[in-house]
Amino acid sequence: MTTSRKRPDFTADERTQLVGWLDMQRRIVQWKCEGLSEEAAHRVVLPTSPVMTVAGLVSHLRWVEHCWFEVLFLNHPATGPQFDDGPEDADMMTDGIPLAQLLAEYEQQCEVSNAIVAEASLDDVGRNTDFRSGAASLRWMLLHMIEETARHVGHLDVVRELVDGEKGYY
Repeated sequence: MTTSRKRPDFTADERTQLVGWLDMQRRIVQWKCEGLSEEAAHRVVLPTSPVMTVAGLVSHLRWVEHCWFEVLFLNHPATGPQFDDGPEDADMMTDGIPLAQLLAEYEQQCEVSNAIVAEASLDDVGRNTDFRSGAASLRWMLLHMIEETARHVGHLDVVRELVDGEKGYY
């Protein structure tokens, strides 16, 4: 995934705009991680939120992609730390997992998500009936993922600045 943060064209069709905005936010996630040491990527900067680290946020975003597009939309098995009987926020627990691995898994998951989106109509609804959110249209899921990813990019902005002083959005 390149770190280019180009916005979609002003007059692009709806699908191109939705995927374009989501891809831009995904690229900002990657950009926010550039040049970080392992120690910095796993450093806790908010004592009341010990899993909100750069690494934890990347891991969470990877599992959110999986959940919305593979589990809720396609009805694949509900696998991953957020579905286990483990602790709350298990998808953000990254001790011992290198940032490069987390970023590679996130990039791969984004590619899987984009392939799913490319094969479906924006009006198609999720196939999963175990979760209420499975009834959402693909359009709704894309809008939600733009919101979810951008929200956590904001967290990455703050965490990165607290970790090493790096700042900047665009």
